[in-house]
Amino acid sequence: MKYECEACGYIYDEAVGDPDSGIAPGTKWEDIPEDWVCPMCGVGKETFSPV
Repeated sequence: MKYECEACGYIYDEAVGDPDSGIAPGTKWEDIPEDWVCPMCGVGKETFSPV
């Protein structure tokens, strides 16, 4: 599943993860720590929506 940042358009893809932030490929959205922020603009998880 993919989630889009409503602030900047960054797409978090569960299959890819966010390795630069320590989020391994295959990490489900609900398993990402609550303090994770968008690597592009710095907003929190609450700003993302499923796409």
